[in-house]
Amino acid sequence: MRRPDLAGHLQPLGGVGQISPVQANVRNRASVERALEGAHAVVNLVGILQEGGRQRFDAVQAFGPRIIAEAAAARGIDRLVHISALGADPDSASQYALTKAEGEAGVRAAIPGAAILRPSVIFGPEDQFFNRFAELARILPVLPLAGGDTRMQPVFVGDVAAAVARAVDGAVAAGVYELGGPETRTLRELVDYVLATTRRSTPIVPLPLPLARLQAWLTEVATTMTLSMWPQVLRITRDQVRLLQVDNVVSDAATREGRTLEGIGITPTGYDAIVPTYLWRFRKTGQFDSSDLPPAPLRHDAQAIES
Repeated sequence: MRRPDLAGHLQPLGGVGQISPVQANVRNRASVERALEGAHAVVNLVGILQEGGRQRFDAVQAFGPRIIAEAAAARGIDRLVHISALGADPDSASQYALTKAEGEAGVRAAIPGAAILRPSVIFGPEDQFFNRFAELARILPVLPLAGGDTRMQPVFVGDVAAAVARAVDGAVAAGVYELGGPETRTLRELVDYVLATTRRSTPIVPLPLPLARLQAWLTEVATTMTLSMWPQVLRITRDQVRLLQVDNVVSDAATREGRTLEGIGITPTGYDAIVPTYLWRFRKTGQFDSSDLPPAPLRHDAQAIES
């Protein structure tokens, strides 16, 4: 990781000395090589949703995975798990999806036996999907929404972690796996779910593609003009708008061939079982929202009770 000093919260998750943060930058080959010293397996989780500063898609998602795989191969490490993304496509108009595909190609070239996992939108307590829309619904008078008809298959972070663990243990064969949850929903349906869960009635305003591109361009300009101090929750890029033009679901081929969570023996967790446990904080009265409390007991007249 680039900032091991920020990883203190990870230390209690293992035994004493079991977790040792090491500085590494996937844009720097020498730094990656040092980080892999003594390793028997490698898991690459590095990726970005938006470019900023020197963190560019081609450097982080295309060049980075390749040098990680090459460094692992040079040390005789053949167990590599690479986290890509559903929708990775060498012909995509989106730089995010394009560089994800290029990263996969670099990994396979160096370590043909690598396990490549392509999750759909990942959800969990600190996700940048359900939490983001809940925050937007809390602070905005209306909720502009582009790509409302785009289909998605949200997958629980715990299920993705379980898949990674199985791959590290050697229980997952080499190949490309597509990880999706049990439900396929449109983006509009998922945002409606967020509003229902947070007990908010923020109006949703569908954005046609040209307006969505304009909105994205304006937020990109605002981010640049404020030296990246523009609130993260309000940022959307033109590249993300391009991504929203393509469904983000597990393919029929992956399902037939068993290259899914179910195919490797993991039962996907539905978002409805997890998301309410962390979105309650966006309700106006938090976890004590009266609509969640049981009906108050009937009050009886004292004389009637005595009789």
